[in-house]
Amino acid sequence: ASESSLNEEDGLQVFLWWLLGIAALTFALLMSARMGIFQETLYKRFGKHSKEALFYNHALPLPGFLLLAPNIYQHAVLFSQSEPFQVPVLGLTLPIMWFYLFMNVLTQYVCIRGVFILTTECTSLTVTLVVTLRKFVSLIFSILYFHNPFTAWHWLGTALVFLGTLMYTEVWNSLGPFLARCRKRPKEE
Repeated sequence: ASESSLNEEDGLQVFLWWLLGIAALTFALLMSARMGIFQETLYKRFGKHSKEALFYNHALPLPGFLLLAPNIYQHAVLFSQSEPFQVPVLGLTLPIMWFYLFMNVLTQYVCIRGVFILTTECTSLTVTLVVTLRKFVSLIFSILYFHNPFTAWHWLGTALVFLGTLMYTEVWNSLGPFLARCRKRPKEE
């Protein structure tokens, strides 16, 4: 929309794609919450086994990747052709794209393992809130790292995230007695 050559139809098309993106993110959030409720039900019925749940959630979809085998192979070849990189601590040299992939897999494993452990300890609503806050922090980091503008929509989203978090943690209820005690204290002269 920043280009002056865009006409009204193009602006409408961009807006519709934006709405589609928002709808997809909303749907993903709702499905994630539904999966959390399903996991909570399974944990109540069969016991809390976060490692087992993590394994089955990631092992069962693996055969589906066979449909993408040619594309995966093509990208493996491209990764192997990337510039060499020496891993600092190990002194090992490998193509940088393989290093990036390995680091991504490692950090994703740590993150998802934490989420699965959290599902055994907290309610699904708490897990959904924590995951949403993590996504929010990632978004803020991305905006700062890539020097993207922080628009009014970002401020609105920030306000809604914090408002929702405060409502869920019931900070308002705990502030009431605290403020009442502060008002009753005698003033020191």
